[in-house]
Amino acid sequence: MAKGIKENRIIFLMIYSDLVNIDNLFCIFVFMDFSSKLLELAVDQISQLPGIGKRTALRLVLHLLKQPKEQTEGIVSALSLFRSKIIFCSECHNIADTKICEICANPRRTYEQICIVEDIRDVMAIENTGQFQGKYHVLNGIISPIDGIGPQDLTITSLVEKVKLGKVKEVIFALSATMEGDTTIFYINKQLTAFDVLISTIARGIPVGDELEYADEVTLGRSILKRIPYEDSI
Repeated sequence: MAKGIKENRIIFLMIYSDLVNIDNLFCIFVFMDFSSKLLELAVDQISQLPGIGKRTALRLVLHLLKQPKEQTEGIVSALSLFRSKIIFCSECHNIADTKICEICANPRRTYEQICIVEDIRDVMAIENTGQFQGKYHVLNGIISPIDGIGPQDLTITSLVEKVKLGKVKEVIFALSATMEGDTTIFYINKQLTAFDVLISTIARGIPVGDELEYADEVTLGRSILKRIPYEDSI
């Protein structure tokens, strides 16, 4: 390696040909030599975000530099306020500004149906369909041993406590059709079998292996309306 090239300034771009063959694999080394330590720091921080590489981070940073200073300060202030003030709803564990989120506080939503989802993105996706008028329960993840996430890391215990109260008539699983999603459904179903509650899952209008948040509103809405008993989906 050439003298003077710093390791953190190298991006390895892996380019594949149409034929997947190790002989057709090669690397391009892109060297980013920053003229400013502050610029380098900003790029390094932004590139840590999911899906953001060094080049994209540099483009975003330079864009902000061209904007009025107030705009950048507004973004920084909004992110800082979000990180320091955001809380989780004590009822459904959704992200909220107050102890009880707007959905749980809505008197027109029924407690008899609880829709179990992975995170807030799935709540937003289902809400966009306008087809569900019950409450939600956000697991804040799914069981994934490979990622070190077990049942104890999710909000399963509080869900079981809700069902124990006897007000819930139906539990609807709306998790992504992946191995981890199905494992999570199977585990929770076992925890709820002792209670007099209907357990169902959204119809597989969602492609197996796909993520729920990327489903279009029509498909997701029909899946909610055409849900089936969980036992019939096994």
